Amino acid sequence: MRVFLVLLMLSFGAPVGAQQNPVAQAETALADLRAASISLQEAEKARDRVRALTATIQAFENGLGALREGMRRTAIREKVLSERLNGQRAEIANLLATLQGMARAGSPEVLLHPSGATGTARAGMLLAGLSPRLNARAQKVRNDLQEIQTLRAVQVASTNQMQNGLQQIQRARAALNQAMADRKDLPARFTTDPTRTALLIASAETLDGFASGLGQMIEDEIAPPLDLGPNPGEIALPVRGVVLRKAGEADMAGVVRPGVVLATRPNALVTSPTAATIRYVGPLLDMGRVVILEPQARTLFVIAGLGDAYGTAGQVIEAGTPIGTMGPLRIGTDELMSPIGEGTGTDRSETLYIEVRENNRPVDPATWFATGPDT
Repeated sequence: MRVFLVLLMLSFGAPVGAQQNPVAQAETALADLRAASISLQEAEKARDRVRALTATIQAFENGLGALREGMRRTAIREKVLSERLNGQRAEIANLLATLQGMARAGSPEVLLHPSGATGTARAGMLLAGLSPRLNARAQKVRNDLQEIQTLRAVQVASTNQMQNGLQQIQRARAALNQAMADRKDLPARFTTDPTRTALLIASAETLDGFASGLGQMIEDEIAPPLDLGPNPGEIALPVRGVVLRKAGEADMAGVVRPGVVLATRPNALVTSPTAATIRYVGPLLDMGRVVILEPQARTLFVIAGLGDAYGTAGQVIEAGTPIGTMGPLRIGTDELMSPIGEGTGTDRSETLYIEVRENNRPVDPATWFATGPDT
């Protein structure tokens, strides 16, 4: 963690306000990790363990993202310094030769001017003014070389820290999978008929058709739907990502959907944005694994494109409860370790589709969720 903090403190000429203060970013990530670690150690019941593991994984995701950003900025700074030194090789060579020549001046006679005392005095005055500048220039070169060495050492240490962090988050994800499987104490609002569910999935040709038939999946209703009140409008999205397409924007194939598409990192944890009843979990049409949540009566959140999904239809879950993860990395570990794509969107190779439906009609998710440029 110390390497992590040192790396993020290297603010290499970033524009003011262009990104979060790296020191504050490091302190926040470290605080999250400490809090998650304490919660994990104290968790005893399965439900508490789920909450603690969720916080741990989210803290690791934030920390690893910040670490990649720090590595990217470190690599950029090293490249700038190296190119600057390479472009000044001739100047540096002349500077070194001049300084070495001055160092070999063992007696005042070598500084005598052929024109006599006046010329010697003038030469001495010029040399006196030149020496500090030469020394300052030499010191700048030494500083650049030392900074390059420091940056390379930080890169090596950061790579080791990244490897360790990836191993830890993998263990945390495996533990969360087990904790979700062991969880038996969630309240249920209704039970479903598996046969009706299978028939509905087989007959549904569109999301509209499937959503319309969701009521047929309820077998025994134990409690009424939740009622969260009016549309909040500032609810956090279920996963951190970059908005690729807003509602109504066409994709590359010209297809227009009423929901938003987020670009996310592989294996990112997806959580319920509000307290809700799970209406459906499983594959659906061409949308991959889907979780449909009911935050209040006659309102549905359709969350599609998951790699893994958690939960069972009918369960009532709290806000922040894991409902799945994004798909795994489809490239090698070296690409995951590389910071080159950080901050450009290319590191977020998975996409999540979010649609909101009220009274069986799609509405703009922006009326429910805060959909900034990087949420």
